[in-house]
This record gives sequence, structure tokens and C-alpha cells, in this order.
Amino acid sequence: MSVLSLKVTARSRKGLKNLPPSIELPPLATIDDAKYAIAKAAKVSDYNRIGIFDPVAKKTLKDRNALLKDQPEVMKHGELLVKNLGPQIGWRLVYCIEYLGPLLFHPLFYGLRNQLYPAVYPLIKDYVPAPANLTGELSFAQQAAFVMIMLHFVKRELETVFLHKFSANTMPFNYVFRNSFFYWAAAGLLGAAELYAPFAPAARIEPSPANSYATYLGLFMYAAGELANFDVHYYLAHLRRPGETARKLPAGHGFSLVTCPNYMFEVCAWVGVILVTRSPSLLFFIVVGSYYMYTWGWGKEKAYRNQFGDKYKRKQFVMLPGLL
Repeated sequence: MSVLSLKVTARSRKGLKNLPPSIELPPLATIDDAKYAIAKAAKVSDYNRIGIFDPVAKKTLKDRNALLKDQPEVMKHGELLVKNLGPQIGWRLVYCIEYLGPLLFHPLFYGLRNQLYPAVYPLIKDYVPAPANLTGELSFAQQAAFVMIMLHFVKRELETVFLHKFSANTMPFNYVFRNSFFYWAAAGLLGAAELYAPFAPAARIEPSPANSYATYLGLFMYAAGELANFDVHYYLAHLRRPGETARKLPAGHGFSLVTCPNYMFEVCAWVGVILVTRSPSLLFFIVVGSYYMYTWGWGKEKAYRNQFGDKYKRKQFVMLPGLL
């Protein structure tokens, strides 16, 4: 087969103006190659606005480096479904914006705590415990929380910029607000407002052997979780050699236990932060975050099962052994 000829069909009624009835591509053309050819023919300036969909399942073909010849329904029907996805924004930039929220809010509340909380306390004193002092030094737990949270999100930013590889270049621009809200509101605004308050649980931890053990355990879980999470991310980023396009099954690094060990170690790190701080807002953050990670993990598990069949050892748990 010297040329791959595919019919092009609009997925929505509005469709794209100047959509070509068909395209001809090299035999080893990728999803990205098809998007570029269709965008050029339809006179769309940004080829990332072109969405390519399976002609039967009608699901988007997300892996931009995947070969068209490896898409069974596309080859069987000789057809691509196409949709204009609208204005786009890079996945890398979206993640950077998501993680920026906590990096802004925590230094802000940390730095302004002696001005902010004395002004706010008279308005909420009937709803919070009475603090020993409204101003002064932070407790060890509060100082540790600031360091741990800042390091966590700096790590996230650095991984996003220098390590992570994305199967898609972009996402619709309006998604940035939806995706960022949770991090900015829960881990950022809510977490910072509660953690550095003089009436927060982290400010009122009494010295005791039990509390000391919990703090040491939390610090250990945080450090171990962050290091193991980075290890998985580094491994996944280098799973495919340069030039390889076929999806590969990961092994080791926790993948024998769960589908997504990076999520497991992420939860481990946040449980460590919660043990140190006793923070209800961070508990809320990780519980809700675990729900999202669980749904993403099952999506990954289903994709492995569908693509690799009997070659893949099915997992009962996707992120937490014995639980989720």
C-alpha cells in the first residue's frame, strides 16, 4: 500500500467549511499527520483545532503519535470523523496554570497572616476555636505544611515543563477554567486560608508522644510518596524509546500492584501532609482528588484491557491496593 486513502466525514451538523471529501496520506501516517492534512485542506490555521474520531465508537483518537493503520475501525471503514474543536490551549500550559494557584495562595496567606487573621477573627469567632494568640510564630506543623505544599507544587510544575509527555498537543481553551478551579479553590484558597490561621488544627497540636509519632510518620510518608511518584513519572516519560509510536505496557515501579501507582504515591504524600497538619481542608482536597484519580485510573485500566487483551494482567485495584 503506497498511499492511505481515507474518507473524511463531519462529526457534527455544523461541520467545517471546505472539508475535503477524502485525504491521501503516507502508509505510516499518524493521527497528527491526518489532522495537519485536513486543516490544510479546510484552511484552518491551527491544526490542533481538528478533532479526529473513531468512525464507529465516535470517540476521539487522542494519541497524536498513533499510526492510522493501527486503528482497526478506521482501516475497516476507510473513514475518519472530523470535528472543529474550537480555540485550543496547550496541555502543558494548562497544567502549569492549574498548579500555579497553590503556589500563589500559600505564600500570600503565609506572609499576611498577622494582618489578615486579627481582622477576620471578630467576624468568625463564634464558629472557630479560640486561639492562644492571633499573631506570632507559626507552629512546627504550619511551617512544615508550607514547605511540603510548596515543594509538591514546584515539583509538579517542573515535571510538567521538563518531564511529562502528552498524547495530545492541546485541549479546548475553556477547559482551563474547569480544570484549574479545583486546585486554585481547594488546595490553594481553602487550604491556605485554613492552614495558617491561629485557630487551625495545625496551630493547636499539643506536644505528646502520639502526636510526635503521627508527625514523624507523616513526614516519612510525604517524602516517600513524592520520591516514588517522581520515579513513576520519570519511568513513564522514558517508557517509549525515541521514534517509537506503539503503546507499551509498564512494569515494575508499583505497576504490579495497581494500574496507576503514581496516583497511589500521590495519595501517600498527601496523607503524610494531613498527618502532620490534621487539616480538614486538605483532607477534603485529597478525598475529592482521589475520586477523580479513581475515574481516570479505571479509564486507563479499560484502555490497557482493550488494547493488549490477554497480554495484560488485569488489575482489581487501580490506585490503592485493597481499596480503590
